[in-house]
Amino acid sequence: MKQLAVRVQSETGLHARPASQFVTEASRYSSEIKVQKNEKLVNGKSIMGILGLCVNTGDEIIIIAEGEDEAQAIEGINLLFEGGL
Repeated sequence: MKQLAVRVQSETGLHARPASQFVTEASRYSSEIKVQKNEKLVNGKSIMGILGLCVNTGDEIIIIAEGEDEAQAIEGINLLFEGGL
């Protein structure tokens, strides 16, 4: 299992387009991807789950990947956030 803590930089948080970008990237991997905000944990491959977290600009979330390609998944998702997501 690999984890990554990130601070959301997108002006709209993880809503609509940024959430879609996240889910698209997460879905590229066979690993199970979870996203945690505070005590709430959701499926990172579910647009409704991501939107349900109500992630705003500046919020810190934890990405959890578990599976064969967990390292690649964390790396790919991290690139999204480094790019301003």
